[in-house]
Amino acid sequence: MAPLELPTTKLVDLSQTSLFISACSVAFNPLFWNIVARQEYHNKMLTKLFGGRSQIACYGLALTIFSLGLVRDFLYERALREQPSYPLLEADAVKYAGYALVGIGNVLVATSTWVLGITGTFLGDYFGILMDEMVTGFPFSITDAPMYNGATCSFLGVALLYGKPAGILLTAWVFFVYQVALKYENPFTSEIYAKRERERAAGKKGSKKAQ
Repeated sequence: MAPLELPTTKLVDLSQTSLFISACSVAFNPLFWNIVARQEYHNKMLTKLFGGRSQIACYGLALTIFSLGLVRDFLYERALREQPSYPLLEADAVKYAGYALVGIGNVLVATSTWVLGITGTFLGDYFGILMDEMVTGFPFSITDAPMYNGATCSFLGVALLYGKPAGILLTAWVFFVYQVALKYENPFTSEIYAKRERERAAGKKGSKKAQ
C-alpha cells in the first residue's frame, strides 16, 4: 500500500499584514471594554459624559462594543481571504462542521443576549445596573461564558468554511485572549455583586437595630 501523501500547500502566509491586523483587533476589543468599564465603575467616566444617565451611557458603550465587533469580523474575513487554503479543509464534511459551529456560536451569543438583555450583556454591572439574581438557565446551563465561547465557535466555523489554516490559528488566539479576559472579568464582576450583598446585609442589620 502506498503511503498517504499529505498536501504540501503552505499553511499560513505570515507575510500578510492583514493576519496581524486581525490578531490585534481580536486582542484590542476586550482590552478596550475592560479598561473603559473599569473607568466607569471607579470614576463614572461615561455616566458623566452622558449627563449622569448611566443607562444611556451603558447603551452607548454597547453600541461601541457592537461596532468594534463588526470591524473585528470584517478584518478577520479579509485576513482569511488573503491566506492560502488547504485541500484537506475543503472536504464536504469539514464544510458541514463549519456551518454547525457557526450555528452553535450564533445560538449561544443570541440566547445569551436575549436572557441578559442589553445592559446585562454589555457590562451594565459596571454602571451599577445589576441583575436581580444570577442567570442559570440556557445557555448558562451549559457554559459560564456563552458570549465568548459562542464567538470562538463562530471564528472556528468560518475558518473551516473558508478552508484556511490561518483561521484556525486565529481562532486559537481568540480563545486565548478570551480566557485571559475572563480571568480579569469574572473576579471583578463577582466582587461587584458580593459588595451589593454585603450592603444589603448591612442594611438589614441597621433596620433591625432601628426597630
